[in-house]
Amino acid sequence: MSSEEYASWVSSWLPRLLPILKPAASVYICGDWRSSGVIQSILERHLVIQNRITWEREKGRGAKRNWKNCSEDIWFCTVSKDFFFNADAVSLKRRVIAPYKDASGKPKDWDQTKNGDFRLTCPSNLWTDLTVPFWSMAENTDHPTQKPEKLLAKVILASSREGDFVFDPFLGSGTTSVVARKLGRLYCGVEIDAEYCCLAEKRLAIAEADNTIQGYSEGVFWERNSLAYQNGNARTGNVATDQLDLSLREEMDRYAK
Repeated sequence: MSSEEYASWVSSWLPRLLPILKPAASVYICGDWRSSGVIQSILERHLVIQNRITWEREKGRGAKRNWKNCSEDIWFCTVSKDFFFNADAVSLKRRVIAPYKDASGKPKDWDQTKNGDFRLTCPSNLWTDLTVPFWSMAENTDHPTQKPEKLLAKVILASSREGDFVFDPFLGSGTTSVVARKLGRLYCGVEIDAEYCCLAEKRLAIAEADNTIQGYSEGVFWERNSLAYQNGNARTGNVATDQLDLSLREEMDRYAK
């Protein structure tokens, strides 16, 4: 599909959806490097663009004569300048690499816990803490462009309150509705493929009994490969800060000699 054809397609449905949105509604639209420019030009005519999120999804087919395509753009737009955004609901919990302390010896902007040293960071427009659903993940389906539940959780928690209504006109295997249900939002989605509709219904039934979202627990998002820390079962990398400080000093003294 050429850029002109894609622009025509987006223009055929986006303006028709706008009348159903509330004045304070938010809109998120995903695209790759080929379609992102077209999407931006259309969104600028109909909505207020607030930001462009770049999601590093890692998984992607390698190339011999080009850069590997492993990222997507997520355009964050609003109907007006009056909109809801909860940055505190989408904080990212990271392991502390440089555990600085204040003059009294207390952690500076980070927490020291029995499971390791962590810092809550403000959400940015560069997302590197989530990947596409792999075959080993419970949420994985056969849908070719399925988005991870963690991604939708970020969007929904940031731009809606509990009890708000979430709508996805291209529901696919149901990820948006599943996450909305898990997070206590009302939801509705549209999908023309009967098989994907069945997958969505199956996932919604499972979500009724299991509202966990991989990578999101204790009210925060965790960086990748941190499940052991979330469960408190980490056996490696959990070095007490005092021990780390001592190790660094010993290393510095060794090189000084």
